[in-house]
Amino acid sequence: MRTGCIVSLMEVRGSIEVALKTALSKFGLEADIVLDHPADLSHGDYSCNVALAAAKKAGKNPKVLAEEILKELGAIEGVESVSVAGAGFLNFKLSKDFFPKATAEILKQGENWGRNDHVKGYKVMVEYTDPNPFKEFHIGHLMSNATGEAIARFVEFSGADVLRANWQGDVGPHVARAIWGRMQKPELAWGAAYTYGSEQYEANKEAIDVINQEVYDKSNQKVNELYAIGRKESLEHFEDIYKVLGTKFDYYFFEGTEGLEGIPLVKAGLQKGIFEESDGAVVFKGEQYGLHTRVFLTAKGLPTYETKELGLNQAKFRKEPDIGLSIIITASEQSEYFRVVLKAMEQVLPDIAAKTKHISHGMMQLTSGKMSSRKGNVITGESLIEEMRQKAFEKMEGRDLGAEKQSIADAVAIAAIKYSILKQARGKNIIFDPEASLSFEGDSGPYLQYAHVRARAILRKAGDEGIPLNSTDMIYHISATTEGVTTLERLLYRFPEVVFRSAKENEPHHVTTYLTELASTFNSWYAGTKIVDSSDAESPYRVALTQAFAHTMKNGLWLLGIQAPEKM
Repeated sequence: MRTGCIVSLMEVRGSIEVALKTALSKFGLEADIVLDHPADLSHGDYSCNVALAAAKKAGKNPKVLAEEILKELGAIEGVESVSVAGAGFLNFKLSKDFFPKATAEILKQGENWGRNDHVKGYKVMVEYTDPNPFKEFHIGHLMSNATGEAIARFVEFSGADVLRANWQGDVGPHVARAIWGRMQKPELAWGAAYTYGSEQYEANKEAIDVINQEVYDKSNQKVNELYAIGRKESLEHFEDIYKVLGTKFDYYFFEGTEGLEGIPLVKAGLQKGIFEESDGAVVFKGEQYGLHTRVFLTAKGLPTYETKELGLNQAKFRKEPDIGLSIIITASEQSEYFRVVLKAMEQVLPDIAAKTKHISHGMMQLTSGKMSSRKGNVITGESLIEEMRQKAFEKMEGRDLGAEKQSIADAVAIAAIKYSILKQARGKNIIFDPEASLSFEGDSGPYLQYAHVRARAILRKAGDEGIPLNSTDMIYHISATTEGVTTLERLLYRFPEVVFRSAKENEPHHVTTYLTELASTFNSWYAGTKIVDSSDAESPYRVALTQAFAHTMKNGLWLLGIQAPEKM
């Protein structure tokens, strides 16, 4: 959707790129033109290191070459001035006229501001969260959900048709342990029953292994009854959590159905020499590909996770044959596992493997160390959400929020959790700090929400005083009389570029970082500026900037899976 300011922005970038290529050609040089934003706004709005990149070929000092390129640039549409800085960077300062155009376009586009059509018409399935029935929904699943939902939204914002998928282990040793634990202690919840079954497994291995087999062949009525109850209760519980997190899945896949479809794939692959027999089991020898060996069928003929992955991915493309890309999102500790599985998939399902991509995220850890559902030292997703909800209530104590207080507390709690997960590069582990994550003073989800709430309050006040909103003609007229360009204006127009980069790299933290800087800039501007003043001719433009900020913040928060409340 290349309209309005996105066109204007692309025209400005294009003008700079063309000018640089033309200047380089005069020296018989060619180079890739990469435009970045200087960290220090005093250095301009765009920076290019092309002189450093081309200096060796030109046989010149980078700074000298930069000065020579500068002399050949001439006037550039949308650019006020160009300078050389540092070791040879070329810095470009945009003209004052560009910024009101950007502000006007933000108001025109509203909820579409920041969208692009780079993958328009493309169908993408994103699989994430993946909790196992009969076990706890732990904070690792929150990591997967926050990361997966954000990546799905970035792809969606870039024009693709996105399908959200959830893969859940409703068969396997963990189910047998939970059912055995429930048989011994009927009063236990399913997560606790699983923990108890795991603790007692070595002493009761034979009985639990029999239950595991019975889950697959459905030969024991008592096991069947407990299985049906546990599966139903677990899935209903997960749905309650998804609702609070703001995720709605299009497809649910299960190891007990789609996963079993991998068995004939492995058996057929065994006949073709893709897999080998080893001590009665069927394995994939990954060493020939620089990987490691993994078991796909046990000596008892039962499928492992690896085989179920083959069945799952075949089922995805059976349900949606025209998927252009299938993304699987899991914790980084599964990266080596997926390297082997995807290599085996290349041999068994080559067309599907070519369209399948694994993306990993870090782990959420406790200060006491790594958690384990087998040991029972798990922080459940719902317990963390509830803790954050209660802390949010405490933060809002004394505020008149009426019937909305509960929903606002939920929104703040989820913002605190998701921001903590998404504020850093995707592969990094985090140690969650409940107090810091709820701060209204900066570097938190609630801080961003509060900046949006402040902007919305200003806009309501402007409306009450009769100051026009969404008047783009007024923006051009008034901005022409103002002096200088605010830092807020110099950040707002960058939003589509940041969104594109996050989508391209599958790195939500670029938007998180941008929004945090934007919120800080807006708050500083707010503190030093009287925005609403019906007697001031420039007030409507300041209100327009506030509205542009609110649109940008709301759209950015949506991309992160965070609500933008009207009040807090």
